Amino acid sequence: MRLALAALTLLLGACVSAPVTDPARLPAGAWELDGEHTSVTWQVRHLGLSWYTARFDDVRASLDFDPARPQAASLTAIVDAASVSTGDADFDRVLRGNGWLNAAEHPEIVFVSNRIVVTGDNRGEVHGNLTLNGVTQPVVMETEFYGGVFNPLIRRNMLGFRGYFEIDRTDFGVGRLPRNFIGDMMRLSIEAEFVARE
Repeated sequence: MRLALAALTLLLGACVSAPVTDPARLPAGAWELDGEHTSVTWQVRHLGLSWYTARFDDVRASLDFDPARPQAASLTAIVDAASVSTGDADFDRVLRGNGWLNAAEHPEIVFVSNRIVVTGDNRGEVHGNLTLNGVTQPVVMETEFYGGVFNPLIRRNMLGFRGYFEIDRTDFGVGRLPRNFIGDMMRLSIEAEFVARE
């Protein structure tokens, strides 16, 4: 049995080719986020001593992508504000509450793109609007395209991206503590895989 499993693992590994990093060689169409292989983390300066890091566990996103016109791509992402995760359940409840994410009144954090600028090989800027705590502000997300592959396990094409942007939490009314306790700037990092819609 172990030998059969090892053989199957080797066979599947051989079926997965190296990622295609030329967008022009990838299929056009609609893509949906693979939540199992995606992470959204955020960092904020704490007492000037460290970058405190936490994450959101419930994220959905859709991407329309035409490799012939990458600048015409569109992205919509929705984060469940209540899915904030710090590793401390009590602190999670604090962050969900009023004065912070206010998840009961504003349960979704939403990003909608409105313009994409190609800045280099496999790199770009995704301009759009971020709605957080009921406040909408323009943001620019720096992105890197990792490539695409055909996944034989699910028999669908997949894409991989990295995203990064910074916001001033006070612009969104997030956080009651002054900046000498918690920095105003929040850094958000996204590692995302998308699956072609069937």
